[in-house]
Amino acid sequence: MAAVAAAAEEDVIIVGAGQSGLAVAACLSLRGVRALVLERDDCVGSLWRKRAYDRLHLHLGKKYSALPHAPHPDSAPTYLHRDEYAAYLDGYAARFAVRTRLRREVRCARYDRATARWEVEAVDLGTGGQTERYMARFLVVASGENGEKFVPEVPGLEAFPGQVMHAAEYRSAEGMRGKAVLVVGSGNSGMEIAYDLAAAGAVTSIVVRSELHLVTKEIWSVAMALYPYLPAWVIDKLVLLMCAVVFGDTSRHGLRRPAVGPFTMKLTTPAYPVVDVGTYAKIRTGEIRVLPAGVKSVRGNVVEFGDGKRHPFDAIVFATGYRSTVRQWLKSEDGLIGDDGMAARSYPEHWKGENGLYCAGMVRRGIYGSCEDAELIATDISKLLRPQQEQGNGF
Repeated sequence: MAAVAAAAEEDVIIVGAGQSGLAVAACLSLRGVRALVLERDDCVGSLWRKRAYDRLHLHLGKKYSALPHAPHPDSAPTYLHRDEYAAYLDGYAARFAVRTRLRREVRCARYDRATARWEVEAVDLGTGGQTERYMARFLVVASGENGEKFVPEVPGLEAFPGQVMHAAEYRSAEGMRGKAVLVVGSGNSGMEIAYDLAAAGAVTSIVVRSELHLVTKEIWSVAMALYPYLPAWVIDKLVLLMCAVVFGDTSRHGLRRPAVGPFTMKLTTPAYPVVDVGTYAKIRTGEIRVLPAGVKSVRGNVVEFGDGKRHPFDAIVFATGYRSTVRQWLKSEDGLIGDDGMAARSYPEHWKGENGLYCAGMVRRGIYGSCEDAELIATDISKLLRPQQEQGNGF
């Protein structure tokens, strides 16, 4: 039986050392509140280091991708590369003296009404499984939506003779020249991986079942700049006008736009616009084939699709996203976190639950949303702690 360490008392426990967890910890630090961040991986910002392809750059300009109180320098490129952003997160954690315990996998967190504390149990993966216990007045869920890879169940996939991988494992198209590669999933990762493959000489196909909004980085930067000044429906009209000029009618090539505008969709649903990195040009020239039906089954190296068509492939990349694992360890039924492990309530009422429970970056609003959540949470916690601190100082 694994040893159990004595409980450590903290003011705030933050689960997850990605951009959201680091932002909350920094904002708390600036308000004089100590917090401890528990992270399953062996580094901060592990998504950028360990689950991102080599060519990845941020789709938002540096103005919208900086964490609170640490803007990117003027010398930084407008759109940071994956490695540059990972280095920025390292520097951010150091600058604000963020206390982290890495290789700690949280297995259980429950609120004890008798002590008015959150009891958190975490396994130290670095020591082979010692269980550590923590007590905290406040608990912040900041582990994001990328807890575990999601790959749909496909009959026959286990016998596919070629390479099968999730987008989290894809780094580059090395060794794919001349091979027939299927990309399943048409979000930002799927579309960019398809481009990367085609540019390297792979015979590339991509499954596009859902409607999507295709934009450019420049068009989306205009939309972000207009957001404080114009209603979403006006921004939608301007964005779609610019897209019509740049792309024309994308439905002619299998990319159907939703009836809901791109900015309204971003604000009200989990769906993001797809930022084009050159994929659409290759779709128009036929270098990337769009397949409109989902994968139904696999027999040998032949994939059968929902419309009955069959095509042989040498490799398959599933750009099918992730699932949150929060519901596996958070023992709370106060309605803050939904069955999918994400925020149950929509923006802007999503971030605060009961008994000192909060969530950051759990409403699918990207880096910009993580910053807003961090400031709200840190302000609220510091106000709740201040009467206790003043009483302890004899005020």
